[in-house]
Amino acid sequence: MKIGGLKLFKKGFRAYYLLVVSIVLLTIIIQSLTQYTLKEQRSTALVVNLAGRQRMLSQRLLNELYSCRFHNCDYAEMKLTLTKLYQMNDILQEGNVGLKIAPLDDADILREFDKLEPHLEWLYRELSDFEKFDTINFNDVRYRVDRFLTIMDGIVNMFQKKSEKDIKTMMIIELELAIFSIFIIIFEFFFIVNPIINRILAQKKKLSEIAWHQSHVFASHMKNISDLQYVLKVEKNQERQKEIYGFISEELDHLKAVSKNMVNSLEKTTKQEKPHHFVIRKVENLLEKYKPTSKETATIDDGTAHSVKL
Repeated sequence: MKIGGLKLFKKGFRAYYLLVVSIVLLTIIIQSLTQYTLKEQRSTALVVNLAGRQRMLSQRLLNELYSCRFHNCDYAEMKLTLTKLYQMNDILQEGNVGLKIAPLDDADILREFDKLEPHLEWLYRELSDFEKFDTINFNDVRYRVDRFLTIMDGIVNMFQKKSEKDIKTMMIIELELAIFSIFIIIFEFFFIVNPIINRILAQKKKLSEIAWHQSHVFASHMKNISDLQYVLKVEKNQERQKEIYGFISEELDHLKAVSKNMVNSLEKTTKQEKPHHFVIRKVENLLEKYKPTSKETATIDDGTAHSVKL
């Protein structure tokens, strides 16, 4: 079969092409899935780490407020901690391209973030202005931080469970793909590789038979013709010469029969239907439907691909 002047399948190599392409495709799929799994695991681990860091930032916020009330106050550190706490809350929900974090799509975790939102907004609103630190009720801040920690602990646990579930799903998919790959390899061995080996062995057997014919039968007839030719040269009797011509003609007929048997023996091997021919015909028919040129292709069941112009 030819498409755009390029011969896609050649006699004796079609099954080999199918085998190589399938192995390459399986390798690409397995590697792609492995890379995707590693990428998802890294992303999930980063999200869990950032969520856990939120708890640390809330506790640091309470400690900074205590320092501002009773010791030396570092307003810059206080403001930085509050900003990180607020921004990271948005990143965990909406995602971040730079950190390669996808937007959160888990409804249960989003509901927990909704519960967290009032406490975070209160902290950000009350602690943004350092001039109000002296008037803020410390117990109110502690209550908001405690509630923030409690809800954030639940969110972190939900992230971890989601991560474990995703990893388990990926492991199942990889196991199924590995089983499918083994099935494909076994299928190719029995229906492509093994038939090719059998075909090679059959051709080797036929070639041995041809070699035997050449060395015995063919050579025997040629020797008889050579002997008759010699006798014809020395024989002077015309009647005997005619009889010798008849013998030579018989030997030539025998040679034709031997030659025909050798050709038939080869044709039997090449035309014999193989198990993988069914798969190859399916591939050829699929390619024929999507041929990019105006040429029409026709597949003849002789192991060879042909091209016919309309």
